[in-house]
Amino acid sequence: MYAVILAGGGGTRLWPLSRPERPKPFLPLLGEETLLQRTVARILPVVGEGNVYCIVERRHGQLVREQVPDVELLVEPSGKNTAPAITLASVAIERPDDEVMLVLPADHAITREEKFREVIAIATEHLAAGAFGIDDPLVTLGINPTHASSDYGYLRPDTMHGARVEGLPAYPLLAFEEKPLDARARELINLPGIAWNAGMFVWRRRAIMAALEKYTSLMMLIEQAWTSDLALAGAYDRISPISIDYAVMEGAADDRRVVMASMDVGWSDLGNWTALLDAVGVPGIEARVVQPGETVDITADDLVVERVGDRLVASDGKDATITAYTTLALLKGARSFDAKVGELLDRCSGTEAHA
Repeated sequence: MYAVILAGGGGTRLWPLSRPERPKPFLPLLGEETLLQRTVARILPVVGEGNVYCIVERRHGQLVREQVPDVELLVEPSGKNTAPAITLASVAIERPDDEVMLVLPADHAITREEKFREVIAIATEHLAAGAFGIDDPLVTLGINPTHASSDYGYLRPDTMHGARVEGLPAYPLLAFEEKPLDARARELINLPGIAWNAGMFVWRRRAIMAALEKYTSLMMLIEQAWTSDLALAGAYDRISPISIDYAVMEGAADDRRVVMASMDVGWSDLGNWTALLDAVGVPGIEARVVQPGETVDITADDLVVERVGDRLVASDGKDATITAYTTLALLKGARSFDAKVGELLDRCSGTEAHA
């Protein structure tokens, strides 16, 4: 088995903490390690040294080199979402066709790491090779949902034909459902076996290559070009950004080629300020990014985070209506947690950050 870590994405819902030059995977959001470093450390006991690859947009390649120098680096000319990245990894990483490829985002948090490694081992040994009468299925790992949320896509299982595989709940997948409206999320949460779509996959190399050939033109474009930087850049210029879910997984689910497993591993995608604050011990805070020119009401109980040069600064709010002149994060009611917020900003700016 080998692992492909996807280190793309702009982290726009965490601005100004993340920024284009240093997106979310490359920040030490939860401790001294960056999310990318923790992702690599988390899976090394499963896949072993020399079996971890990171695919990243060219401008962030040096960050990967600095943070995880022992990982094999694969560079995209530009970020075009997950489907082109996975296609390039499938073609350019020369491994046996029947070897299992583990695909993971670089920017998620998992607190129950040993349990997560157990799930990967079960999915590799008992699902990716064939399950539920499907040869070489595409396996997607979902998260047991804790509440109705419109922030995540959902995996809808065929519960009539599911089973516990070495204790892991697994099913043929009926369908992917994109991020729903609140009313639909409340319906989905009550369906048996439902899971959040975490963007984690386990499949044989030949399985994903065959699916990419069937459902997309990406293989044709990238396979002919990947050995030349110039040709690959030209191929990427012709590609519209598209996720692996839209490009492959939805069609494959319709064709009954997808198997899902659901897990409870203390997962968070740290996808916005509210989720991040909860992960660092600042729960129940309504927080969001405020764009330049946007007018918002703030109170004395709030914190306002902005970037001043290379520093991240958290300022106490004042009862006022303001129009942002730069990108801000408004943390409603977070003033009593200013010390914890300050620690987070200190880690990510490398300088004294709380004002």
